[in-house]
Amino acid sequence: QVQLVESGGGLVQAGATLRLSCAASGNYAMGWFRQAPGKEREFVAAISWDAYSTYYADSVKGRFTISRENAKNTMYLQMNSLKPEDTAVYYCAASLGSFRYSKTYYYTASYDYWGQGTQVTVSS
Repeated sequence: QVQLVESGGGLVQAGATLRLSCAASGNYAMGWFRQAPGKEREFVAAISWDAYSTYYADSVKGRFTISRENAKNTMYLQMNSLKPEDTAVYYCAASLGSFRYSKTYYYTASYDYWGQGTQVTVSS
């Protein structure tokens, strides 16, 4: 069915930049979530299937940019000015529905498929 593969994580210093990629088997409304040890999985950013709409958590707004290239079935998360509190496993997710009716992009239950995650570690 829908396959999602994340890549691009790594160990960097505060202030550095990383770009995460999520290769998919189709084009869907998609999002990025992250989970730190002992914490719940939290919303980071989301994008509609046609990139018309984007959404961001307040904690990353102005630093992270979500985008996609539908010709390659790939979604990206450009992460600038990384902070130690950004340290987490980052997951991409795909939804068979849409985000246009309400704030459904915020909830993990709105997504039907998940990647395996990629580790991002930001040192101080």
